[in-house]
Amino acid sequence: MRIVSGKQKGRKIRAPKKLPVRPTTDLAKESLFNILNNHYYFNDISVIDLFSGTGNISFEFASRGSKNIHAVDNNYNCIKFINKTSDEFDFTIKSYKMDVFKFLEKTPLRADIIFADPPYNMDIEKYLTIVNLVFERKLLHKNGLLILEHSKHMVLSENIFFRYSKKYGGNVFSFFEVEEL
Repeated sequence: MRIVSGKQKGRKIRAPKKLPVRPTTDLAKESLFNILNNHYYFNDISVIDLFSGTGNISFEFASRGSKNIHAVDNNYNCIKFINKTSDEFDFTIKSYKMDVFKFLEKTPLRADIIFADPPYNMDIEKYLTIVNLVFERKLLHKNGLLILEHSKHMVLSENIFFRYSKKYGGNVFSFFEVEEL
């Protein structure tokens, strides 16, 4: 893994092999950030990274200038790695060792972008629970975006907040937002 752009561009992220993760590929991450780059000034946005794993996505946002980043994962070693790497790279990422669903139910935080990369073997109902909690609890700022990374075998387009998806190999990014009236 490497950071694609920003102040730490090209810097490698070497996660311990023992972490229970499936990091977003550099190609998929670069494609995702090309989309986001057309809609956001990274310096101005807040981000919540759910199922953050290695922190790969959080690090990319931080490298591009985002300062208000919250990484959530229930694995102690993942959080420890995120904190260590964040310190090494001089990023300001706030991490939470917590179940994502409990976090979504209780957090007072709001964000411009919420990114979630749950395990690909998670049931579709749990993916939809993430979507429903984000929108029921109004966790996105105006014009905010929820992005779910999932397997190409999962279809989330039936949800009323679904807007579009982009496929990169076996990965799919589905984008959800409230339609402006």
